[in-house]
Amino acid sequence: MNFLTVKLIGIRPKNQLSSKSSKYKYIKQNKQLFGDEIYLRPLKISNDSKKVKIHDSWYKELKKEFEKEYWKNLSSQIKDLYKNKIVYPKPSLMFNALNSTPLNSVKAVIIGQDPYHGEGQANGLSFSVNNGISIPPSLVNIFKELKSDINIQKPNSGNLQSWADQGVLMLNTVLTVEKDNANSHKGIGWEIFTNRIVEIVSSSLQSVVFILWGKQAQSFKDIIDSSKHLIITSVHPSPLSVHRGFFGSKPFSQTNNFLVENGIEPIDWKLK
Repeated sequence: MNFLTVKLIGIRPKNQLSSKSSKYKYIKQNKQLFGDEIYLRPLKISNDSKKVKIHDSWYKELKKEFEKEYWKNLSSQIKDLYKNKIVYPKPSLMFNALNSTPLNSVKAVIIGQDPYHGEGQANGLSFSVNNGISIPPSLVNIFKELKSDINIQKPNSGNLQSWADQGVLMLNTVLTVEKDNANSHKGIGWEIFTNRIVEIVSSSLQSVVFILWGKQAQSFKDIIDSSKHLIITSVHPSPLSVHRGFFGSKPFSQTNNFLVENGIEPIDWKLK
């Protein structure tokens, strides 16, 4: 019997996988990577040859990054990790934060650590999970503060896409993670890339709110121009630290008050 086969990137045609292989299912689920590669494959979009699938506004500012040695090493390593490990989020959502919130629409930035490492959780937005997924403890605490701060009831879903659509850049410090292994991709190069993103927001925009929860997020503080932006800091909303200053920090009302004071439409924090 002839079984459907999938050819691995960079592997000779004879090295193919049968549909009975456990790896076949994973590759099929991640066909965005194993078919048309996300990295280093020229794409004709808006008459521009892109090396990475991100929104035009971000690509214009980040284009030089994709020529740097760290990026070439990072992209090669990430491709290998997707081939040999189970990695989240799925490749099409790796840059969901940038694609959901174009540069010129950014009003606020919420910086997280890395994607959730449980199956089905990560959707490319910091602290956010897909619809139908149990709300993680840190996000439960965020919703508790949302209720305390501006009296918005806890939603049924932890999907924060509507915040991103309104101009909240939901950026993780590290954009990928291995299944069941938190912070597993820390230190492989993502931090250089995300630091550059924050630098671009700080230098090119006015009156943005940066919400930095926890030590890892607060490491960005020195590259943010506090003379023209608002920086809100507190401990991380994790159950391990939440009672040491996260509750009562009022990040949502502070954000909207600052935006209104600067003539910017506030965020509707109520999830749809």
